[in-house]
Order: sequence, then structure tokens, then C-alpha cells
Amino acid sequence: MLTENQLSYIIRGAAFKVYNSLGPGLLESVYEAALEYELKAQNLEVKSQVGIPCRS
Repeated sequence: MLTENQLSYIIRGAAFKVYNSLGPGLLESVYEAALEYELKAQNLEVKSQVGIPCRS
């Protein structure tokens, strides 16, 4: 199991890789899909656009 620091390092590295590869100016959904791909390539379990319960 990864520590919080190890997981954070992997996530930050993937985010930088995506941004450096794609550059600025794209839709958020493009970065989201690319980051999901990179994290799955690191053998991490990834869930996208997960709803959270909210009481009114």
C-alpha cells in the first residue's frame, strides 16, 4: 500500500506530465481524461466524476 506522500508524488507527476504534453488552453474534460489515463497507467484505481451526497 502506498503512503500519502508516495501517492501524492505519483499524482503530481502525472498532472505535470499531462500539462507539459498538452499545454494550456484545452477544455477541462481533456485534461481530466488524460490525467485519468496517466493514473491508470500507474496502476492506480481511478474514478471520474463521482457524485457526492448532498442534503438540502
